[in-house]
Amino acid sequence: MTGVTLTNAVKKYGDVQVIHDIDLDIEDGEFCVFVGPSGCGKSTLLRMIAGLEETTSGKIEIGARDVTRLDPSERGVAMVFQTYALYPHMTVEENMGFGLKMTGHPRAEIKRKVDEAARILQLGDYLDRKPKALSGGQRQRVAIGRAIVRGPEVFLFDEPLSNLDAELRVDMRVEIARLHKEIGATMIYVTHDQVEAMTLADKIVVLRAGRVEQVGSPMDLYNDPGNKFVAGFIGSPAMNFIDGTVEGGRVRMPSLDTAIDANVTLPPDGAKLFVGLRPQHLTLRQSQGPVILDIRERLGGVSYDYLTVPGGEKIIVESRSDEAIPEGTPVKVEFDPANALFFDAGTERRLR
Repeated sequence: MTGVTLTNAVKKYGDVQVIHDIDLDIEDGEFCVFVGPSGCGKSTLLRMIAGLEETTSGKIEIGARDVTRLDPSERGVAMVFQTYALYPHMTVEENMGFGLKMTGHPRAEIKRKVDEAARILQLGDYLDRKPKALSGGQRQRVAIGRAIVRGPEVFLFDEPLSNLDAELRVDMRVEIARLHKEIGATMIYVTHDQVEAMTLADKIVVLRAGRVEQVGSPMDLYNDPGNKFVAGFIGSPAMNFIDGTVEGGRVRMPSLDTAIDANVTLPPDGAKLFVGLRPQHLTLRQSQGPVILDIRERLGGVSYDYLTVPGGEKIIVESRSDEAIPEGTPVKVEFDPANALFFDAGTERRLR
């Protein structure tokens, strides 16, 4: 197995640049997830690594080889797509071994590799079935098995769980994590779902508008985001952002009718900033004021309270208490200032 290195990778369609000077190192055996909103360039970047999109400038290396101008078949990668792309007239066994059959591999070798992939993916009982007799999750496992049989240096996944229902997505997420643990291959995975990114990745690459916003482990990005975009994208429910103003060396938050000390270097008085607070770091108590508990979602062990705030900010509070404040009640939002993150209102960069 081997790693992947991108150096000043650029992609243009005519005069429109969609990938901007990406520098990235993905280590041997690492599970790297590209995450970001729709249109951020994550699938385009994956396709550049696969060779399905031409790299306008820069360099892509897989191991010690410069593969920037090589055909996809010469790069040592296998790709699993959002659609299963299985041959409907072939059995599971035939679908998984078709690539090796087309390249002239001996029948015994194909059989051995298909059986091993079927063992890893628990498909041994389905080898004689046609795709129409399989569930969505089973079909996706066949598509992954087809990639395993090829024995690639790098596995590429392009939103492979998007077509599955919620329960199957969870099951397949566990299957993919188990697969990575068993075979130890380098894997690059594209998703817009940050929950998938947090649960699968060794390394997350957060993309926006074709640029890398931040790279790090899931918990590094969660606990130490570099800017407001990353802070709001990583975490579910998303981080709350409340408008603040620097006054007398403190941060005044008019919407919550409070002022707090900040353990960061603040800009001069009058400067505008955003105060970031995770939903689980907030608590509520009944109190007369303009903040109203609008809606409560009860999910069993946890509840989410949605607040109406005069300043227009959207605030979500996570609660694990059985004590329920009635909807429509005025509340006071309380929190430990040590849990607050601060972001410059202009650049949206984190203040430290």
